[in-house]
Amino acid sequence: MYIDYKHRIFGLDVVRATAILFVLISHSTFLLFPTQNNFIITFIRFFGTIGVDLFFVLSGFLIGRIILKQLQQEKTSFNDLFYFWIRRWFRTLPNYFLILILNIFLFFILYGEVIHGLGYYFVFLQNFTAEQPDFFTESWSLSIEEYAYIIGPLLLYLFLFVFKKISKNKLFLLITLMIICLITFFRYQFHLQVTILTDHEWSQQLRKVVVFRIDSIYYGFIGAFISVNYNSIWLKFKNWSFMSGILMFFGMHIIIFWFNLFPENALLFYNMFYLPLVSISLLMFFPLCSSWVSGGLLKKTITSISVLSYAVYLINYSIVLLTIQYFIDLEDTSNLIKFSVLILFWFLTFCLSYVLYVFFEKPTTDLRDLPIIKQKLEE
Repeated sequence: MYIDYKHRIFGLDVVRATAILFVLISHSTFLLFPTQNNFIITFIRFFGTIGVDLFFVLSGFLIGRIILKQLQQEKTSFNDLFYFWIRRWFRTLPNYFLILILNIFLFFILYGEVIHGLGYYFVFLQNFTAEQPDFFTESWSLSIEEYAYIIGPLLLYLFLFVFKKISKNKLFLLITLMIICLITFFRYQFHLQVTILTDHEWSQQLRKVVVFRIDSIYYGFIGAFISVNYNSIWLKFKNWSFMSGILMFFGMHIIIFWFNLFPENALLFYNMFYLPLVSISLLMFFPLCSSWVSGGLLKKTITSISVLSYAVYLINYSIVLLTIQYFIDLEDTSNLIKFSVLILFWFLTFCLSYVLYVFFEKPTTDLRDLPIIKQKLEE
């Protein structure tokens, strides 16, 4: 697997690799402890949700920097915007549609059924304003990312067209803050309409719904804005920011666990404050992480996991884990069998992800760099 290390930021690869490993470790508990539920298991599964939050903030940070770079280069025409989308879609859509189709066929073969509302999955509407059906469940986060990539840049370029005399950087920040405020308002309206939610209901009805969550991406935009326009400050306070992020993240969760705060008894906190505070605390790690450097085997290993992370995310649960659970009943099996199945889960996940990346993801992503595509957009 060829990797161009020169154009990668090692520290951000660490973030991406950490995020996907959190997700895999979380999902591993469903094999080792299929019917058990205690504090330790809940704690491990919790870090799977944090892995997704890391993906959100990281995606926003990287995409925000790309957009700011385009603004600096005066690439502000609709063709430039469309080219930005084309590059994103060549990166994300082929894998998504392939795994979606595989999930449809696999579900039909195993259960003889076709999920109602499949059409929504092809336009990322399965969880736009309400909870997603129990099918291809990991796709909820991809809907959030896709609409974040569409809404923010589209609003920015519309504002650039209307308000030509205002600084492009100011408009970027203004649009970002407007979207964050709007999503906060939506969450408040949601809060007014509910009286009590279990942890699972809160996750399904708010945490995994597009109109309540795309602000997580835009907190990454704020980080991108600071790193591009105030880079000296971004780097000067990187250690302070990292320590503050750790204190904020772990301090908040220590308080939550110490006082047993859950959506059932702290709904206002969870609906309005919890998710933004998680995003902000994770973003505070980025100044230090983005300056990390390394070499040798460690760099190759982490970068390889990072490169495969999108394929791993799509494959590990619906394709591998649920198929294993369908054929192997782990509830009453020995620990030896459970650990053997766990090793099989990790092995199949990375092997299939490698195949997907090498033979499909990378070739389709590389299509976006074909001269004919850029030429057509410039005509």
